[in-house]
Amino acid sequence: MAKKAKGKDYFGLPRVASIILAIIPITAWILGFLTRLKDGKILAAIIRLIGVGFILWLVDLVLVILNGRILRLLPI
Repeated sequence: MAKKAKGKDYFGLPRVASIILAIIPITAWILGFLTRLKDGKILAAIIRLIGVGFILWLVDLVLVILNGRILRLLPI
């Protein structure tokens, strides 16, 4: 049975690297945008860039530290 990669969310990076990148606001903002684009969620990527980027950064930071995963809020 294949295991799901736990704690590897920013392009498959280990959890510690993801936490470090999530702490730095500009890298978290850019990588959050790119991961949404990679998943094909263009609207979520655009929303990430405008307006609510700071709030989503805080949510992603907490979730990366606690779960090792970033928030996938919009399924579009």
